[in-house]
Amino acid sequence: NGTAGRETEEFARGLKLEGVIIVMVNESGASVYSASEVARTEFPDKDVTVRGAVSIGRRLMDPLAELVKIDPKSIGVGQYQHDVDQNGLKKSLDATVESCVNSVGVEVNTASRELLSYVSGLNAALAKNIIEYRNENGAFPSRAALKKVPRLGPKAFEQAAGFLRLSGGKNPLDASAVHPERYEIVEQMAADLGCTVQDLMDKAELRAKIEISKYVSDGVGEPTLKDILAELAKPGRDPRKQFEAFAFGEAQKIGDLKPGQKLPGIVTNVAAFGAFVDIGVHQDGLVHISELCDRYVQDAATVVKVGQRVNVTVIEIDLPRNRIALSMKSNPVVGPRESRGPRQEPAQASAGPRPGFNRDRRPDNRPRPDAAPAGSMAEALKAFMEKRRN
Repeated sequence: NGTAGRETEEFARGLKLEGVIIVMVNESGASVYSASEVARTEFPDKDVTVRGAVSIGRRLMDPLAELVKIDPKSIGVGQYQHDVDQNGLKKSLDATVESCVNSVGVEVNTASRELLSYVSGLNAALAKNIIEYRNENGAFPSRAALKKVPRLGPKAFEQAAGFLRLSGGKNPLDASAVHPERYEIVEQMAADLGCTVQDLMDKAELRAKIEISKYVSDGVGEPTLKDILAELAKPGRDPRKQFEAFAFGEAQKIGDLKPGQKLPGIVTNVAAFGAFVDIGVHQDGLVHISELCDRYVQDAATVVKVGQRVNVTVIEIDLPRNRIALSMKSNPVVGPRESRGPRQEPAQASAGPRPGFNRDRRPDNRPRPDAAPAGSMAEALKAFMEKRRN
């Protein structure tokens, strides 16, 4: 989606290549990767432009595996990312990436050092040792073989094993999220049914015969057993959504837009006042919070999220200021904002006085400094002060 990206896309689509899917890929961070030590190690003989192109292609094939090679801040995580505490931002981003990596799982025989370093229980040094051992000894035949990696001790193996996948091994459970500590339970289930572990993974009717309560013990509870059965039903399956090709509309620049035009787009940022949407014209449009849907919206983040695909309607174009107003309503009012009536503003805390306080921030039962004293004691004090002044 860089310079001349839309023009190149139009040219490629015009060729009408049969059976070829044309996809626009986000290039954010590709230039950072191409000049990095990681890229120089992977492609020492290639120019930076080639490295960047390879990175863009690989992130379409497996976004997570490729994007972990780039500092998350370089990908772009919001328009105010440079205004917040950078250490706090890095910790939060690293934790998010680690959570994603462990949720998806990592194929240990093909994973990069950068991807392995995000696996729970591993670090950069252990990830490097795994890669070096794999290069010297060939693909790992089983999860258990990881114990031979230098400095990968029992504790690290215990933490990491469930997140490391090994396809094509002798034990089919090595390709699943079932932890090696629980293999014995699955093997016992298969033995009780008179079948193999592979049969148990392939046939739902066999899994339906398993009585979970029979395998509950002090160390393994019913929730764990349910998780194991759920994993056997989809061993090693990638939890991410199936890829769907996306294409922008015909408009390539802001001048091509017309009020009332309906276009597909991708949410690029969510703010308190609405959401910014990329519609393929090199200038993101704004869907004001009052235009996000047909009902009242208090928080834009409850309706849309970054990366979400949406359908929008162009309701106003401000060419001099290079601004585009969009709507996600089913029947939006098109035209200048004045003609659309007052719009909803983001919810804010009440600006009124706090309960129990008056406007000068004093308790309601406390007199103002200039208020006249009241009561017999006050009258006596007033007389005494006047006498002293005289």
